[in-house]
Amino acid sequence: MRIPVKNAEIARYIQSISLRFATLLHTAMFDGLKNKWKVGGWQLLLILCTFALGGSMCGYLGRKVLSLFPLEKGVLWFIVYILLVTLLWPVCVLVISIPFGQFAFFKNYLQRIWKRMTGKKTS
Repeated sequence: MRIPVKNAEIARYIQSISLRFATLLHTAMFDGLKNKWKVGGWQLLLILCTFALGGSMCGYLGRKVLSLFPLEKGVLWFIVYILLVTLLWPVCVLVISIPFGQFAFFKNYLQRIWKRMTGKKTS
């Protein structure tokens, strides 16, 4: 089916505007993270990859561990899964951070999270 010229022009215009907006949004977001964490562009990329792979590994391991127990996928399964993933996530992220060379960053990051959760003042 062929789109009439007028609609195609409108679609290209909307697409170009949305692409510009997305580019500005991503640039501002990534610059904000670089400033907040005081890292460069390549280190930010490694950190984001570590977050992604660590989270994926955590979900995978959580499902594998739960498959060892005779639980049906119901409310109890999801509650146990969320608790298990919450406990596994820091370990998975630290393990993944080692080959990416970001162990020091994630060690400090997790320490800051722990201090916030326990109410201790951060230095």
